[in-house]
Amino acid sequence: MKRSTFYTGIMAILTAAAIGAGCQTPPAANSGNAPNSTASSTDHSGHDMSNMNGHDMTTMSDPNASSQPFDLQFIDSMIHHHDGALKMSETVIAKTQRAELKTFAQKIIEDQKKEIATMKGWRDQWYAGKPSALNMEMSGMKMSEMAESAGVDVDREFLEMMTQHHKGAVLMAEQALKKSERSEIKTLADRIINEQSREITKMEQWKQAWTK
Repeated sequence: MKRSTFYTGIMAILTAAAIGAGCQTPPAANSGNAPNSTASSTDHSGHDMSNMNGHDMTTMSDPNASSQPFDLQFIDSMIHHHDGALKMSETVIAKTQRAELKTFAQKIIEDQKKEIATMKGWRDQWYAGKPSALNMEMSGMKMSEMAESAGVDVDREFLEMMTQHHKGAVLMAEQALKKSERSEIKTLADRIINEQSREITKMEQWKQAWTK
């Protein structure tokens, strides 16, 4: 059976946000205060799936990212990772008919936007002028093959992919608990682990309930 348009679009987002492309081009130069971004200039406010398929798929680690302080790598990489979750959530809000899933996705947007703002503030405070340190080799940035839905169930496809995405964030956060030198990042990592683990459990329950 054909994959749905939603599935194809979200797979494109996840590839850009968490996996990286096989054929990659060097990242554009940046000012040093903002992580490397693959955001398209296209306005996605209408959640047009053809627009999402047009995302730049050339994400790769920034030059010398692995030689930068771990906490800077974590900040830049987690901001990039969160951005993928925002796009997925915005899309499912536009497509799903389930009120509880809309509420769930909206909470993801609100929580992760707050975390992005917090991390950007830390970056400005701690690493002003440092080049972007997006590291696609960090645990959780590259994930194993995504589970593929055989049907065209938008809700299930979102749950499958967001579950995998959350698992990647948990892996990154667990690494931060071991390697970070800053208590603020360890506190954030602990929150990510706790909150996203609970959300993974909820999504697993929904998948079981909605496929009966």
